[in-house]
Amino acid sequence: MNEGRLLSTILNKCSKRRLLNQGKQAHGVVEKLGFRRDLVLNNDLIHMYSKCGTVDLACVVFVRMPQRNVVSWTSLICGYLQNGDAKASLVLFSKMSRSDVRPNEFTLSTSLKASGILGIAQIGMQIHGFCAKSNFDWVPVVGNSTMDMYCKCGMVREAAQVFNTLPERNVISWNVMIAGYCNNGNGGEALNLFREMQAMGEVPDGYTYSSSLKACNCAGAVREGMQIHAALIGHGYPYLAESAVAGALVDLYVKCRRMAEARRVFDQIEEKSVMSWSTLILGYAHEDSLTEAMDLFRELRESRHRMDGFVLSSLIGVFADFALAEQGKQMHAYAIKVPYGLLEMSVANSVLDMYMKCGLIDEADALFREMLARNVVSWTVMITGYGKHGIGNKAIELFNQMQLNGIEPDSVTYLAVLSACSHSGLIKEGKKYFSSLCNNQQIQPQVEHYACMVDLLGRRGLLKDAKGLIEKMPLKPNVGIWQTLLSVCRMHTDVEMGKQVGEILLRLDGNNPANYVIMSNMYADGGYWKESEKLRETAKRKGLKKEAGRSWVEIDREIHIFYNGDCMHPLIGEIHEVLKEVEKRLKDEMGYVHGVNFALHDVEEESKVESLRVHSEKLAIGLVLVRRGLKGESVIRIFKNLRVCGDCHAFITGLSKVLKIVFVVRDANRFHRFENGLCSCGDYW
Repeated sequence: MNEGRLLSTILNKCSKRRLLNQGKQAHGVVEKLGFRRDLVLNNDLIHMYSKCGTVDLACVVFVRMPQRNVVSWTSLICGYLQNGDAKASLVLFSKMSRSDVRPNEFTLSTSLKASGILGIAQIGMQIHGFCAKSNFDWVPVVGNSTMDMYCKCGMVREAAQVFNTLPERNVISWNVMIAGYCNNGNGGEALNLFREMQAMGEVPDGYTYSSSLKACNCAGAVREGMQIHAALIGHGYPYLAESAVAGALVDLYVKCRRMAEARRVFDQIEEKSVMSWSTLILGYAHEDSLTEAMDLFRELRESRHRMDGFVLSSLIGVFADFALAEQGKQMHAYAIKVPYGLLEMSVANSVLDMYMKCGLIDEADALFREMLARNVVSWTVMITGYGKHGIGNKAIELFNQMQLNGIEPDSVTYLAVLSACSHSGLIKEGKKYFSSLCNNQQIQPQVEHYACMVDLLGRRGLLKDAKGLIEKMPLKPNVGIWQTLLSVCRMHTDVEMGKQVGEILLRLDGNNPANYVIMSNMYADGGYWKESEKLRETAKRKGLKKEAGRSWVEIDREIHIFYNGDCMHPLIGEIHEVLKEVEKRLKDEMGYVHGVNFALHDVEEESKVESLRVHSEKLAIGLVLVRRGLKGESVIRIFKNLRVCGDCHAFITGLSKVLKIVFVVRDANRFHRFENGLCSCGDYW
């Protein structure tokens, strides 16, 4: 073997094994032995540097070449694409088209892929046209890349036309179309193609199976997904050794709420991916199985797997939703330790959101001030948080400061500041920002923005103005905005308007139990017992059940969840005793009387009191008082999935004064900070 061929062999081995240092040494030998002008070796050098991730050095070799062929151009075009620079890849392809070197099927295939990645259909279509004129569109690698380009640009119909005209299809052709349909939200068509593929005798590979399982997920077709699972087992396919296929199975079962099946597959996976871990953890969390979620999370942290930014932010989101402050703080510490951590904006923003949702405003504010860079999401999280805590003036201050810093608010930011105005009763400021939004040329107000204004006007008693705004808005009112108006009708006991709004709601959304509950409560508040009971009976006859009220509290890193009327906790007897004790103190020292209008009206007075005593937030507070004593805690944090009722609000308000304890309660609408007999909401919730 001569020196040139030996050097070529060495460079190719360096490419395959990504041996950059050895490749550089071989490059030095090429220079020393006078092969600098050798076309083949220069092409090998471009390929080696591209494969080793140093495309800038590949470009240096390319630029100084005295002559280039199609391999030279294609190697560098591929190099840019493989190293994540699709734009540079297309720019180089454009330069090549002006040279005297004609592209081959690999050049065209790579350029089509680059067009798809960038989502530039116009360029992709031009390349497709060139392929058709030069008969390259019949080549499988070009046809497959053409389909992939159209699918990535959202032009699935055009991709299907290419697929149907291919003279020869391979497994990649089928995979591209199945994935294309799936990624564009047409899971049913993807599954049809999967069946057709097998009927044509084509043997699926791992990519086919993972895409088809995603299609089942997309279409909500758990039965078909289970059939694919059975086929994998029946054919002896080693799916548990392929993380993509096994992960898709776990994801399917989780999305279809089959947690037992998801866990069974997960436990059998040979090499578990971080995505599989996070999918299962999030699945348990969404099913309220916090114990399983936390146990699995601990296993993940103890494993050798490194969590990436997406997984980190997703898991922090779980701790935020369930207000798990201690676990959230641990994740913050973990994010600081890992190299990428808080440098990823999504992770930093998730930590901000977590602190705000856990009621830890000072920690959120400190992190926000320390952030090296902030985007519109960072500011929006803070504005939303201050709004939920009833600190509307601070939310407005941040909104104005954000614009002074050159960051333009988006529609979500406007929603946050309008909501903050609503929670704090800042009607003048709310009208100002709503007017600014309506005059903004870049953002169109959505129904949700109008709903904020309806809430703001309605809470101030301007019910006619609120209803008039709905009737005049240029958008079609949805269920949510009518529910907002009905809620404020209940707040002000405007039964006449509430009845009109309720009838609209029941026509639009007659199977939503929330509508019956709000209307029934409005009638009950106004003393219209027959109407209230009639609505409850209708909901019962339809089999409609409202979401069960539940509250939870974190004690010594353990989560305790209570439902209304819960009697399952091992300390329930002691909880009832301590609640009776503090109730007596409230009555003796503050004249507290149960708000029995918040209990069912068709039971005895004594039963009403008992039913109020077992509201979930009271049980959670009772547990903390049992575990820590009446003087053992300065701040107690309770979290609830529904709006706190009036009786519980009055109870906790009085308790904060009698026990000299601060209670922070997060309900479905906002935060309430009870301190010394006052609530931060100002009874405005």
